[in-house]
Amino acid sequence: QVQLVESGGGVVQAGGSLRLSCVASGRTLRSYGVGWFRQALGKEREIVAAISWTGGRTYYRDSAKGRFTISRDTAKNTVYLQMNSLRPEDTAVYYCAASTERSLTTRPHEYGYWGQGTQVTVSS
Repeated sequence: QVQLVESGGGVVQAGGSLRLSCVASGRTLRSYGVGWFRQALGKEREIVAAISWTGGRTYYRDSAKGRFTISRDTAKNTVYLQMNSLRPEDTAVYYCAASTERSLTTRPHEYGYWGQGTQVTVSS
C-alpha cells in the first residue's frame, strides 16, 4: 500500500503560478503510475496530467499542455505539478492518485490510491 498527501494549493490571481506536491509514504512509488486529477464544484473528476514512475511517460489534458508540467523525484518519493499561467477555470480541488496498472491510464477508476486533495483557487 501507499499513502499520498498533496500540498501546495492556495489562492492565486489569474496568470500566476502554483507548484503542487504529492508525497508518498508506506511504500515507494517505484511500481506505480501517478496522476493528478481535479474536481471543480458541480463537475466530474477529470485527469490533469499523469506520469509513469519508472518510464517517465507523461500525459496532459489539452487545456494543460504548455502550461502545466508533471515531474517526479524518486529519492523523495514525490511527484510535482507545476502550474503556470493559471486561469479561473483551473479552480478545483486537485488530487494525486497512484495506479498499479502497467500502462499509463487517465481514468479515475483505474487509480486505487488517492490523496486527500488540495484546493486551488484562481481569481480573476
